[in-house]
Amino acid sequence: MSRGWQQPLPDMPAPPPPEAWARIPPPPGYEPQWRRLADAALDLGLGPDDLADVGLDPVAQAREWKPATVALYSKVARYGGLALPLPPTPEPDPPRLDLRPLTRVRGEDPEHLRSVAWCALALGWPAPVGMFRLLRRDQVRVTARRLLVSTDDGEWSVPGALTAWHAWEATRNRFPALAASPWVLPALRRGPGVTSRIGGRLSSQALQTTFTKHARRTVGHLRASAPPSRREAVEQLAAAYLDLSYDSYRRLALAAGAPPVSARGVVRAQRSVHRSMAQTGRRAE
Repeated sequence: MSRGWQQPLPDMPAPPPPEAWARIPPPPGYEPQWRRLADAALDLGLGPDDLADVGLDPVAQAREWKPATVALYSKVARYGGLALPLPPTPEPDPPRLDLRPLTRVRGEDPEHLRSVAWCALALGWPAPVGMFRLLRRDQVRVTARRLLVSTDDGEWSVPGALTAWHAWEATRNRFPALAASPWVLPALRRGPGVTSRIGGRLSSQALQTTFTKHARRTVGHLRASAPPSRREAVEQLAAAYLDLSYDSYRRLALAAGAPPVSARGVVRAQRSVHRSMAQTGRRAE
């Protein structure tokens, strides 16, 4: 006997946005970034399905995210199962930039010296932030003229970083927790995590934030110390530093001739070199 026709089941109502986000497990290894993405979406009343429909543009505009940040959270959303378009990671602009002010010692503050040592090392060993996060002190050897960084992939010679390295080592050795830490870039204070401790390993997000703070503080120093004849040049450099991320910093170091540490960023650095050469050629014509 054939069954009679039945009306289709009604669409299930969508759960409230907070409940919808709580139902989705964060992608492993990206729990903090997933939480920040959900918080940013909830500020606009968006659930996961809403975000997949409208994309990240409304959230990025509300939070004033830079292109590199949009690229990061697009990847995190996709890792969590949200079908968002994946924007390209932005090219460093300008393709060449004077990075030396970020490597100069200006005081004895531990946070400043840690950042200066990092930037000085990265000019000769432009590793991704994840590799710096895992870099141990016993992997860095000091010679009379340079530092030697050793990993499972080889050994790199880093000239020009001795002053910054010695200043950071001398300062950290005054604090027992930092002196005992095996990490090149240890935490200087306890974070919100239950396992966080002084001298512990920093997260990649914390290192990115550290670099941004260092770049902006360097801008303040440059502006305060610039003579009148240099103010225009300093303002141009300051404008670039205010938008500088560590990923762009290392690609600029690669474009300036630093040896590759990993495949990441090498292609973009080569494109930056070719673009700069093409612009120079056009100006010469």
